[in-house]
Amino acid sequence: MKEKTLVLEETIVKLAEAKKYASLRDFLATLNAADIAEAFSGLSDQTLPLVFRLLPKSLAAETFVEMEPEQQATLIRGFSDLELKAVVDELYVDDAVDLVEEMPANVVSRILLQADPQTRQMINEILQYPEDSAGSVMTTEFVELRATMTAAQAIAHIRAVGLDKETINTCYITGESHHLQGVISIRTLILADENALCQTMMNPNVVSVSTREDQETVAQMFAKYNFSALPVVDGDGRLVGIVTMDDAMDILEAETTEDMEKMAAISPSDRPYLTTSPLEIWKHRIPWLLLLMVSATFTGMVITRFEDALAACTVLVAYIPMLMDTGGNAGSQSSVTVIRGLSLQEIRFRDLFRVLGKEFVVSILCGFTLAVCNLVKLLLLDRVGFPVAAVVCLTLLITVIVSKLVGTLLPMAAKRVGFDPAVMASPLITTVVDVLALLIYFEAATLILRLG
Repeated sequence: MKEKTLVLEETIVKLAEAKKYASLRDFLATLNAADIAEAFSGLSDQTLPLVFRLLPKSLAAETFVEMEPEQQATLIRGFSDLELKAVVDELYVDDAVDLVEEMPANVVSRILLQADPQTRQMINEILQYPEDSAGSVMTTEFVELRATMTAAQAIAHIRAVGLDKETINTCYITGESHHLQGVISIRTLILADENALCQTMMNPNVVSVSTREDQETVAQMFAKYNFSALPVVDGDGRLVGIVTMDDAMDILEAETTEDMEKMAAISPSDRPYLTTSPLEIWKHRIPWLLLLMVSATFTGMVITRFEDALAACTVLVAYIPMLMDTGGNAGSQSSVTVIRGLSLQEIRFRDLFRVLGKEFVVSILCGFTLAVCNLVKLLLLDRVGFPVAAVVCLTLLITVIVSKLVGTLLPMAAKRVGFDPAVMASPLITTVVDVLALLIYFEAATLILRLG
């Protein structure tokens, strides 16, 4: 894919530099909007507006939607009001909303000024819904039919209005005040007798979501039900919009990225890495680093407390990194598994004891395997005394058990109290486990080696 993008970019630049605009226009017309947007990402601010103006009207709007916010802003600044209106008029409402949310205030004012009154009203309505809710990502451009329509009337209506709708594959039957009554596919209408009524062909058992439903839940419903579109209703059951498959894919990508950032102890950012300044990256990373640095001081406090024990048996110091790292790795394995299960709703809080039980069995098996392998290494390769080997191996076994239970419990507890489980991933769990591993280690040394 990267090689293809580079070839497209080079071709566009060469044709533009040679001023072969007719050839460039014909070449661009053969490409997909997503490929064009990706190739445009490497163009200079001077070349981009020139090449963009060569795109056919509909392809220009599709390409504009696929471009990064920074490039969109560059184009908007260079557009005349007439050019901006032409692009805005071609956008679907949900894409226009995304554009408004990404742009600076001065650019937003130009966009809204050029939008027609009806589009402007719909944009403002969607912007009032809570962030990351179904209402904030839905589009209001869908096909409504009446139950009393015949198949022929419904198809004629779709022909009349379908050009401006985001999808016509799935249509919705509504009654008075737009109350949702059923759903019907274009396939059903085409194959039906032309005099058959929609109310006899529609599916009255419609799966829908409320405008305030979390967008991640909405995206998961697409995977569960294999939908291409999902209706969104208000508190009174009136159809106000739909979420389409492309929106669901964008949501899943954004949510997955956010979880990965949180699991790496980074505050989420919605901007691409290469367009984010070092100062912004620093702002996203430093709070967590400061928090983890402060929490890591507990490790130093534990070592200081057992300073005399370490002085009496210095060989114990050599195995501290191994014990802490193994404990952290064991905890991370469990936490990532549980967080993923919670995200996919495969695991719920009521499953806590089942999950803890399973992880306990796994931790014993893993801990015992690691302890036995480590015992052989300590006795044959490191040639330490059996008492020291016993301390290290016993600590390893207990640490793995405790780490996996902590890695299971913390994300589920966070979910229960309303926090994002991803926050409880590797960095935080590793810090907790480090302290516990040292406490177990020194207590075992004190007990077996009679230290302290």
